Amino acid sequence: MDASGRGLLPEDEATHLTRVLRLGVGAAIEVFDGRGGVWTATVAEVSRHEVAVQSGVPVTAPVEPRVRLRLVASALKGDKLDDVVRDAAMVGVHDIQVVVTQRSELSMAALLRSGRAERWRRIAVSSLKQCGRSVLPTVPDPVTLTQWASTEPTGLLLVMCEPAAGQGRRISDVPRAAEVTLVVGPEGGWTPEELALLTELGAVAVKCGGLTLRADAAALVGVAALCEGWQVW
Repeated sequence: MDASGRGLLPEDEATHLTRVLRLGVGAAIEVFDGRGGVWTATVAEVSRHEVAVQSGVPVTAPVEPRVRLRLVASALKGDKLDDVVRDAAMVGVHDIQVVVTQRSELSMAALLRSGRAERWRRIAVSSLKQCGRSVLPTVPDPVTLTQWASTEPTGLLLVMCEPAAGQGRRISDVPRAAEVTLVVGPEGGWTPEELALLTELGAVAVKCGGLTLRADAAALVGVAALCEGWQVW
C-alpha cells in the first residue's frame, strides 16, 4: 500500500478475486498484510493482469497464540506436505520448516526442482484466508536435518517419537515455554543417528498416546496437543 492506502493485490489473489469470486470495481473486501494488519478495502481498478484496491479502516485482527510455535516437518512422499502446511498455518504455527532426513522418500534435488516451497507458501496464504488468521507463517526452502540443526534453534525443542521407540513424555506433561519447536519425522521414522543429533540439541522426546500415527497426521496432532495442553489461545 502507498501513503494513500492504494495498492495492488498479488497476482494469485487478483486472479482469485476476478475469476473465482467474480468481483469487480466497487466490491467491498478485506485485505491483510501477513503481519497482523487487517483493513476493509474497496476494489478500485481491475485490468487484465492487475487489481488495485483502496484500503479503508483497520479491522481488529484475530488473536495469535501466546506461544511462538515452530514446526519442523520431514519431507513426505506425494502431496502430503500440502496438508501439513495448510493445517499448521490454520492452527497458529509461526514458522514451518521442511527438512530432508535419511529416510525421506523425496530428495532435496527433487524438492527444489519442483518448486514445492513456493507452492507451500501459496497454500499457507489460502489457509489464512479460509480461517481468518492474519499472520502469515514463514515457509523457507527445504534443508537437510543436519543443515537445520547447524542453525542452533532457540527455545524448547520437542521431537515426536513413535510409541514403539519406548520413549517420550506426554506433551501435556511438558512445562509451557515462550517458544517451542516441534520436530516430526518421516514415514520410516528417525534413524538412531538423527535421534542422537536431536538429543545433542537438547530435544525432549514426546508422544501422543500409544498409537502409531501417520507422519502427516502426527504434525497436526502434536501441534494441537501443545495448543490445548498449554492453553496458548
